[in-house]
Amino acid sequence: MSIQVVLAFVGMLALLIVIHELGHFLTAKAAGVKVLEAGLGYPPRLWAFKRGETVYSINLLPLGGFVRLLGEEDPSHPQSLAAQPALVRLVVLGAGSFMNLLLPILLFAIAFMIPREVPVGLVVISEVQNSSPAQEAGLRPGDIILAIDGEGIRNTQDVARLVRLGMGHTLDFTIKRPSSTDPLGGGGAEIITLPVKARFRSDGPTGIRIYMNMAYTVRESSPPWEALARGWTATVEALILARNEVITWFTGGGAPQVTGPVGIAQATGEVVEAWGWRALLDLAALLSINLGIINLLPLPMLDGGRIVFVVLEILRRGKRIAPEREALIHLIGFVAIISLAVVVTYFDVLRILRGEGVLP
Repeated sequence: MSIQVVLAFVGMLALLIVIHELGHFLTAKAAGVKVLEAGLGYPPRLWAFKRGETVYSINLLPLGGFVRLLGEEDPSHPQSLAAQPALVRLVVLGAGSFMNLLLPILLFAIAFMIPREVPVGLVVISEVQNSSPAQEAGLRPGDIILAIDGEGIRNTQDVARLVRLGMGHTLDFTIKRPSSTDPLGGGGAEIITLPVKARFRSDGPTGIRIYMNMAYTVRESSPPWEALARGWTATVEALILARNEVITWFTGGGAPQVTGPVGIAQATGEVVEAWGWRALLDLAALLSINLGIINLLPLPMLDGGRIVFVVLEILRRGKRIAPEREALIHLIGFVAIISLAVVVTYFDVLRILRGEGVLP
């Protein structure tokens, strides 16, 4: 792994964490919560200055940043987070993930503005699995896929994306069927409704294999106003894909692949090698979405775990869990998360030593 890739990984990870902590920082300041320290990087501390009631620090380990608020569990001080109304605490706790879900819009938009080579051609079905949704719907080898749910198909990536987005629903495939006299399917288009299975199997969610015919590449880029709209769409689609991926965990699609910082660093190198530096923007956007979602999981120590305690307080009509008990639960969660990180890192290192990649 080159030094450029290492620096790109560190910078990408730092950006995602700083943006997350910025959400907590801005909303805490706006709510009058005392911010004890806002740090870039992690201690040991290299340099710091104090402005108002907050210490701003630059720290040695360049892997993101942190915001330290007064009294996250203890409401005894009027400027503590725990002393604020429940709605304010929910906003402050959720603001980090909200920022992580906003950032991809900008990252995707920048990626769309950078000129890139896009493959274009006829997408042809090469194989239809027996007893698959595709066979039952009437799709055949040789069919040319023109559109799915009205969206034109230019390459195999379009098909894969739309099928994953439509998992668990029905999709309308617009096809042309070749004949002995017209192998390119020059006749009229035919629409076939295809149910997409709610889980992935060895034959995929539809049961077809595809390839590109008469392929060529075009160089594309989008103006800023169009790129922002496409960035929004790409972010929404990424959230839908994340939801669908979670569904597959519980419907026979297999357990999720977990990786830590070492694995993400390895994936960064693989992405750069396969698709170039521009693809780092897409990777950073997807990681930002994952970070936002993971932090909202109802697990102790994470933002979502803290949100659970606020919701419980609301349901109990203002009766709080004892601060000491909540702090202990978060401490147990912290130990569990660190332990999981150590185990994941161990397997990440083993994978590297075996010469295996992260990406399929």
